[in-house]
Amino acid sequence: MLGFSQSSVSSQNSRGTKRKWVPEEDAALVACMVDLHNVGTFNANTGFKASYLNELEKMLEKVLLYAMLKAKPNLESRIRTLKMDWSIIYDMLNGKNNSGFGWDEHR
Repeated sequence: MLGFSQSSVSSQNSRGTKRKWVPEEDAALVACMVDLHNVGTFNANTGFKASYLNELEKMLEKVLLYAMLKAKPNLESRIRTLKMDWSIIYDMLNGKNNSGFGWDEHR
């Protein structure tokens, strides 16, 4: 039940308004995506079905009051950014070209 004012979550850039995400919003987004995956209604072989963004928007409206997150462009853009950021870590832990870097669960 978090509320954010528009002035605290956006800034002006050359293309218009760009939203700044706070950690609580990222955590809520990831938690809702996990819930959506576990329900299984929007699962597809390669990820989520096309209409998952609208369902995700509805879920986040209940958790993040006043955040005014829209499926497009807010959620779509943030998910793309998170994928890019986390792909680096995924590649480090599971990738083929990781130069011997890896996780040793015994140490």
